[in-house]
Amino acid sequence: MNLVRQNADDAVINNPAIPNHQNEEAINAISGGIMGGLQQQAQGGNLGDLLGMVMGQGGQAGVQSSPVTQGVQQNVQQSLIERLGISPQTAMSVAGAVVPMILGKLMQKSQDPNDPSVDGNIIMGQATGRQGVDWMGMAGSAMRDGRLDMNDLMQAAGGLFGGGGNRQQGGGLGGMLGGLFGGK
Repeated sequence: MNLVRQNADDAVINNPAIPNHQNEEAINAISGGIMGGLQQQAQGGNLGDLLGMVMGQGGQAGVQSSPVTQGVQQNVQQSLIERLGISPQTAMSVAGAVVPMILGKLMQKSQDPNDPSVDGNIIMGQATGRQGVDWMGMAGSAMRDGRLDMNDLMQAAGGLFGGGGNRQQGGGLGGMLGGLFGGK
């Protein structure tokens, strides 16, 4: 919420399409839309992309072009339309300006060891509903090739979901992640 508040000047506060009396509601809609969008992405098939973003794969350009960012933008647009009653064009403009910037800053902060304000494990925990898991440690140890893919996730988190990291098992992590990644 603080990142949105600190970076919403041009897109929200100084936007004539959003009346001043709705600025706080717009900030709340954006904040809620971002968190809800991250949850949808984690649970709807982009868990690997989200974890890769949190770990800094692709840098700022990766955040800008990520399917996670695009999905979160759509969620924020919908939230703005529903909560403020603004036009789809205005909502698209606001979401397009704010979401990539906020996600970029959020991911940058999550990777900065000198900035304890944002923790990648907390982002992943809130997005997946699995708090208290060392997502960063698991993913970091699994990324032998420098990229995070289905096999890496299976290996790293198998025990977390009861799959033991074995792709042959139909349940556990394999079953869950198989659904998230299109049944691989």
